[in-house]
Amino acid sequence: MSELMKNIDARAKLAGTNKLELLLFSLGVDSRTGRRETFGINVFKVREVMRTPPITAAPDMPDAVEGMVSLRGALVPVVDLGKYAHVATEQPREIMIVTEYNGRTQGFLVEAVDTILRLDWAQMKVPPEMMTARMGGLVTAITELQDGRLVMLLDVEKVLSETTHFDDDLLYRDIKPIGRSDALIVFADDSSVARKQVQATLERMGVKYLAAINGKRAWEELQKLAGYAEATGRPVREVVSLVLTDIEMPETDGYMLTKQIKSDARFAGIPVLMHSSLSGMSNQQLGKSVGVDEYVSKFEPQQLAASITRLLQQPSVKAAA
Repeated sequence: MSELMKNIDARAKLAGTNKLELLLFSLGVDSRTGRRETFGINVFKVREVMRTPPITAAPDMPDAVEGMVSLRGALVPVVDLGKYAHVATEQPREIMIVTEYNGRTQGFLVEAVDTILRLDWAQMKVPPEMMTARMGGLVTAITELQDGRLVMLLDVEKVLSETTHFDDDLLYRDIKPIGRSDALIVFADDSSVARKQVQATLERMGVKYLAAINGKRAWEELQKLAGYAEATGRPVREVVSLVLTDIEMPETDGYMLTKQIKSDARFAGIPVLMHSSLSGMSNQQLGKSVGVDEYVSKFEPQQLAASITRLLQQPSVKAAA
């Protein structure tokens, strides 16, 4: 298992090329389909894979949270992904994937890990509505392997939101209107939870927005807005005030979307704010290398509001108002 995760940090070089690596795993046989489904999680978010250590149960935990484990002196919550996804199994889930999101560490119990798959984000497709409904919005992207297996990318942010209270109304209480009802922000995120949080933030700020489920859809919307600006004889920056983008998204990721924006003269003067749970310095540096103006971690609405306010107050943006 240590060989499986060997040199995981070196994979950061994939970012910015619209490529990713997925750690494939299974949760057991899904009673609804009778199949053992294959799931994936971005390797960037995986710290290690290990045999499940002793778990200490804790009171008042959500159903899928098994308890806490001690990892190198730190207490880490453990979520049974199979139980969360309603995949029943008689076998104990003896494998734990240790992940890190926004500096928070948690363990995910799975039945087994398979391999690491390298592919292009363009190979990851938006799941059909039928699958989205069946999985309760838990799957953000899918791809088919050469052996015919379907790999489903989990919306881990949704899992964390519902098991660790990442999303709470108290997070928004100090966000106030900023007097920029004229501004339009285009934002892209494949996670329904993240989109909901961004929308709540922008609504409290009194800013108009246009949401897209991935970088490809955001680019298509930006093309339409650029066409509208041209038809009305205005620069695009007078129509679009800011672009907010996640990193991990099917079809086109946030790095590639930023490259497209920054290399197109029509979008000159429009700031790009990267908004991601990949909060490591390497990811922030990669964002800056493709032209990102600022970087803010997810699940921090007040920091997001502060960054948006700061970017909208820049001279080029204010002049467009």
